[in-house]
Amino acid sequence: MTVSRLPPPYQPLGYERDESPLIVLEGVSGVGKSTLRAALVERLGATGIHTLHAPHADWSGTVNARLRPLPQFAFYLSGLLHVSDSIRQARVTRPVVADRYVSSVVACHSAVHRVPVATVAGLLEPYRPYLSEPTRTFYLRCSEGALRDRLAGKSDLSEDDVDLLTVKGRLSRLLANFASVAKQDQTAVVLETDDTAAEDLADLIVSLLEKDRAESDRH
Repeated sequence: MTVSRLPPPYQPLGYERDESPLIVLEGVSGVGKSTLRAALVERLGATGIHTLHAPHADWSGTVNARLRPLPQFAFYLSGLLHVSDSIRQARVTRPVVADRYVSSVVACHSAVHRVPVATVAGLLEPYRPYLSEPTRTFYLRCSEGALRDRLAGKSDLSEDDVDLLTVKGRLSRLLANFASVAKQDQTAVVLETDDTAAEDLADLIVSLLEKDRAESDRH
């Protein structure tokens, strides 16, 4: 599928202005994405967006409990297409910092249903031309032991968080999946978070974005 061949109602919205940066934060629950997103939103004057975006966020619990794997995938794909529309619109006026995006859908669906990452990515591939392309995708990573400690200390554990701690092999599969997806992602930057504060990570990301912008201006 190419976007240009889609019927007009199915084509993504187009805007005349140059797009502002889209910064995506990826990684497992508890790794620090939400804290870092807040820091970057403040630093960059950006719009912060979480995937799943409303209204899909309100439906995910029911979907996960009642739908089989392929309908579940279709739901999360729908959520990606929807949040991409919101991202594309927001990028007209300011940068966007997304807490989860395409990689999370691939890595998480694969880990939960024990489907190879390549299979899930293949299902999603025809729809990639519709999705707003990240400027940089930062994969936050820390040791499995540190993640277990962080998850155990969360006061708002979701059902998915509990499953990460209790379903045998779930956390290790998800960590491996994110590593696999990052290797195939041309926008990927892997950041170790074990001993690094969110403010320091934000400094590093802002510095890298400024370097990218300077290089782009030279060309």
